[in-house]
Amino acid sequence: MKSTRAFALDPETVAAVVRDACLTDIRAFKPGNVSLASPGFGMHAEDFIASAHAMSGEIAAPMVDVGERILRAVEATRTVVSVNTNLGIVLLCAPLAHAATVSAKEPSLRVRLHAVLGALDVYDAELAYRAIRMVQPGGLGRSGRHDVMRSPRVTLGEAMKEACERDRIAYQYVTDYEDIFETGLPALQDGLARWHNRDWATVHAYLIFLALFEDSHIVRKHGLEVAASVALKARELNHALGRASDLAQEMPALEAFDRQLKARSINPGTTADLTVAALVAMDLQDSLEKSFNAKPGVGRRQRMSL
Repeated sequence: MKSTRAFALDPETVAAVVRDACLTDIRAFKPGNVSLASPGFGMHAEDFIASAHAMSGEIAAPMVDVGERILRAVEATRTVVSVNTNLGIVLLCAPLAHAATVSAKEPSLRVRLHAVLGALDVYDAELAYRAIRMVQPGGLGRSGRHDVMRSPRVTLGEAMKEACERDRIAYQYVTDYEDIFETGLPALQDGLARWHNRDWATVHAYLIFLALFEDSHIVRKHGLEVAASVALKARELNHALGRASDLAQEMPALEAFDRQLKARSINPGTTADLTVAALVAMDLQDSLEKSFNAKPGVGRRQRMSL
């Protein structure tokens, strides 16, 4: 009979999951993003690798709330890089990490996440705003009512609701991570079943996200028409990937798209953030299920960083 005890994943396991997802993201060749094979936008793979190692322990820290996870992860990142390598990842992964590290009887990560998102308060918003101001990205919170340059008067959830129509990361906060659980996880699982390769499954999920949702970062910097054209090309590439008998044969087309995007300074950054969050959600869910089904006293699953 399954256990009904309250349980949580240990912070080291959660940190390793987040770190592993970030490292997978930088290995996978995702057109328009920085990878081991392709730098861009004044950044290199080493910046993202250093960021992953710096922030993963902070985002999984025990006994802290979501806002503090966000701020601590961003502060840790800024000690190793001076560019924005992971703000979107941090904003998405902090609630996931919190949901996994808080003791509960529920093995479903999304059910746990619903409770976490519903409990976000003004202090979470204050710390998140402080983190965002440190990085100073374009977009999130720039409105007459909830500008991140001012102290918040609403909860972090309410601030995200205000931004959700123009920012796909904010949209996750008000939909219990709809895109992550209903699009990203199935795409990753499909890719793993097809190719038994985590990096190619990540490319597959990335292209599906990019094809289905106009990238928020591209829309802010280049407009909806450009974002829509990028989505159309992503759809074509993913269809070709699905038909390929040899995945290596698809690399020239992916590389050409990557060069085209970077030549025009088009970075599907929000799509990359969603992809990392989907990897994190998949692995946290797997770890929660294993812990739920384990006998009391059995050690929790540990992951090795790459």
